[in-house]
Amino acid sequence: MHAIFIPYGKKSEVELLIRDMEAQKHYLINTDGSGQWIQGQIRLMPFGVYEYVFPKEDMDSVLYTLDFETDRYGLGNLKKTFLRKFIKCEKIPKYKKEKYYLWIKDNVSIIPIGVRYDEEIFDSIINKTHEAI
Repeated sequence: MHAIFIPYGKKSEVELLIRDMEAQKHYLINTDGSGQWIQGQIRLMPFGVYEYVFPKEDMDSVLYTLDFETDRYGLGNLKKTFLRKFIKCEKIPKYKKEKYYLWIKDNVSIIPIGVRYDEEIFDSIINKTHEAI
């Protein structure tokens, strides 16, 4: 799964948040219930947009930590719709507000854009099916 957003703030503070996100470990669950630990991935996209890649099981925690419900800068529906079409992502789904990560977000605001879902693939190395991250 991919969370797509624009971080806004002092460059050093934004970089600290990005490093925290990259260092986060997630548990990728296979279809048979087993799993493996993977690291979060950050991708830089055009227009200062970032994409955080993580397993779908952690969607609630990631979206809650990034506060995807609040748009402090009022990007507007028309601009968000344009960005979603350009980046090929979907609207932000409803999520539970129970668990969150301790990422340092001091002096950084998040402008949420959308999410993108991954397909399931068969991994011949481990002989199991899991999310195609």
